[in-house]
Amino acid sequence: MNNNFFKKVRILDGGMGQELLARGMDPNGTLWSANALVQTKYHKLLLDTHLDFIKSGAEVIVTNTFTLRKKRLRDNKIEDKFEYLNIKAGEIAKKTKEFFPNILIAGGLPPQDVTYVQDTRSNNEIRENFYDQAKVLNEFIDFFYFDVLSSVKEISLAIDAIKPFKKPYLIGAHISEGKKLPSNESISDIVDKIDHKNLLGIMLSCVSPENYEQNLNEIKNLGIPFGFKLNAFVTTKNTKTSYMTAYKKSKGNPNEFLGQRKDLTPEKMNEFAKKFKDAGATILGGCCETRPAHIKEFAKLK
Repeated sequence: MNNNFFKKVRILDGGMGQELLARGMDPNGTLWSANALVQTKYHKLLLDTHLDFIKSGAEVIVTNTFTLRKKRLRDNKIEDKFEYLNIKAGEIAKKTKEFFPNILIAGGLPPQDVTYVQDTRSNNEIRENFYDQAKVLNEFIDFFYFDVLSSVKEISLAIDAIKPFKKPYLIGAHISEGKKLPSNESISDIVDKIDHKNLLGIMLSCVSPENYEQNLNEIKNLGIPFGFKLNAFVTTKNTKTSYMTAYKKSKGNPNEFLGQRKDLTPEKMNEFAKKFKDAGATILGGCCETRPAHIKEFAKLK
C-alpha cells in the first residue's frame, strides 16, 4: 500500500454497529456489532452493510472487530471464540473485494478494555491484546486502524504490537469533549511521542462535529494527513464504571445511555465535513449513527 494514500481526499465507511442495529440485528448483551459474527444468520447482513457503504462512496472499510476484543468476549462468556470471530470478520470484509477489487480494508484494532476510557492495565497486557487481534486480522487487511483509542500509551503499544506485520497504520484517537483525550493528553502529544514510520495519518474518531471543530486547528497543524470519523451521539463522556454499568442495564443499544442526535441529518453533517475538508482534512468518514446516506454526502466532496 502507498503510504501517501491519504494525502488525497479519501472516503471511509460509517458506523457499522449502530447500522447493524438499525437493520434489525439483536445486540445480544454487550456484544453489539460482534453479534453479527456470533450468529451466522447475520453474516449476510454484515456483508450487505459493508457493500452498501462502498456503494455510497466509501473507498476504505473497517473490519467489524470493534467488540471482538478479548475483554468484551470474556464479559459475554465467549472468549474461546476470539480467533474464529476475528477470522470471520476478516473474511467477510475481504469478500467485498470480489465485487469491488479496489476497496481497501482497514483492520480495526479497538480499545482493548473499555471504550472512551484510558486503559490503565499493564503495558504487557495491553500490547499482547493488540498483538493477538492484529495477528488474526493481518492476512485479510491492507493496513491497521487504531479505532477510538484514548491515550498515547495505548497508541504507542498498538504501534509496537503491529511491527511484526510490517503494515502501515492509521490513528483514530478519541476526545469526548474539550481538547484532551480521556488520558488528559493532547493530539499533539500523540505525534510528538510516537514513531512515525508507516504512519498513514491521524483522525479523531467517534467524535461530534462540534468537538472536532474545537480541535481542528491543532490537528491540521501536525503536518500529516488528518481527518475524522464523526458520530451522532449526544455524549461519549464516561468513566469506566459508569459506561459499563449503563451498558449492562440497557437493552444493548448505546443510544439508550449515550443518546442519539436527530439533528445530524446527512446534509447537516456534510456541512461540517465540507468545512473540515476545506480546512485541509483528507480522511472523511463516519462513526456511530452515520449511515450510508451520510457517506454518500461525504463522497460528493471528492
